[in-house]
Amino acid sequence: MIERYSRPKMKKIWSDKNKFDKWLQVEIAVCEAWADVGRIPREAIPNIKKARVDLERMGEILKVTHHDVTAFLNAIGETIGEDSRFIHLGLTSSDVMDTAQALQLKDAAGLLLEDVEKLIKVLEYTAVANKDTLMIGRTHGVHAEPITFGLKMALWAQEMKRNYTRLQAARDAVSVGKISGAVGTYASVSPEIEEQACATLGLTHAPISNQVIQRDRHAQFVTTLAIIASSLDKFATEIRALQRTEVLEVEEPFSAGQTGSSAMPHKRNPELCERVCGLARLIRGHSITALENVALWHERDISHSSNERVILPDSCLALDYILSIFSGVMQGLQIYPDNMRRNLEITQGLVFSQNVMLALVGKGLSRQKAYELTQRNAMQAWKTRTPFLEFLKGDQEVMGQLNARELESVFDYRRFLKHVDTIFARLGLLKKTRRASSKK
Repeated sequence: MIERYSRPKMKKIWSDKNKFDKWLQVEIAVCEAWADVGRIPREAIPNIKKARVDLERMGEILKVTHHDVTAFLNAIGETIGEDSRFIHLGLTSSDVMDTAQALQLKDAAGLLLEDVEKLIKVLEYTAVANKDTLMIGRTHGVHAEPITFGLKMALWAQEMKRNYTRLQAARDAVSVGKISGAVGTYASVSPEIEEQACATLGLTHAPISNQVIQRDRHAQFVTTLAIIASSLDKFATEIRALQRTEVLEVEEPFSAGQTGSSAMPHKRNPELCERVCGLARLIRGHSITALENVALWHERDISHSSNERVILPDSCLALDYILSIFSGVMQGLQIYPDNMRRNLEITQGLVFSQNVMLALVGKGLSRQKAYELTQRNAMQAWKTRTPFLEFLKGDQEVMGQLNARELESVFDYRRFLKHVDTIFARLGLLKKTRRASSKK
């Protein structure tokens, strides 16, 4: 378990104490259900509810039993005496372990949903604030055409909204309990007991199970966390690229007194974003293990059990951590519009090449001919680092189609921004933009 990356609330969910408390919670819910049908005396319930988990005592018993559930049952039995005979009545270990684990996963998903929602708000705020902040769009790492930084942020916000929906579905998929006995036939415990116990616990009951809750549910959960981590990886990688010295369009927060290198005092490294990328790889790795766990022998084996003690807590802890880290990066992100403009103009107008080509097509040239005329001038401008417009004005074939005023009008950045408001309106962000402007 990656304890060093734990945040208090998520760490508590995956602590041994909470795990065994959840086991006890399941056992008590089942006892209450049994009492309702008269299988165990109602007067035993108050005493059963006094049962407590002594982790030290459980550890001592475990050295003898080598079975954590029997050690758990023996340890809590010692705290309530004779009424302990009613605990675990008709159950198998997985009834308790899987149902309790569902409670942990549900709680963990709740925290992660809060994290995702917070990041969405930060991204939307940044998008609104930078709706018209012009910058170069890049494809293949090479200058393409202008976009705005706000569009980039709106794109990320929308992706995180999809992740929020995915996580809600994954939470529902794992918020399922099973109290169906050794191989899922209810031979020793009735479906009614399962339904009542799960309802008490706030879980859906599995409509059918064998000895375990089926692991496609857990695979859906962990792969969803991996998708979210991959989104963060994408965002963080972009910030790292934009923070390169020769680009420097944005920069992650760098506090007073912080150091970037033990050897080079000038260094301001994107170490937070690099941390996000590194832990995203870990979570993606865990998703492969979760998928491998779907295929168990017959009605179950325990090949999944050992690795789930690692991959489920680790995935939740790591994602909670990098969501928090990245939200902090975005809240403190340094944005440099002047550098964006400088980088936008280093190709001296080549970003208008498509506009030139379309203007020529509009005059009646074939697309192939218009492309040829535009490209030959663009390549000369690129080689000589001369303004693109100058070469075009010196090309008789081009000027035979467009006059100087028409040509110069093509070189207008506003052409690239004419539908930005439409995009923001689609996303419900245009109203937020107007509210933000009215406050200034």
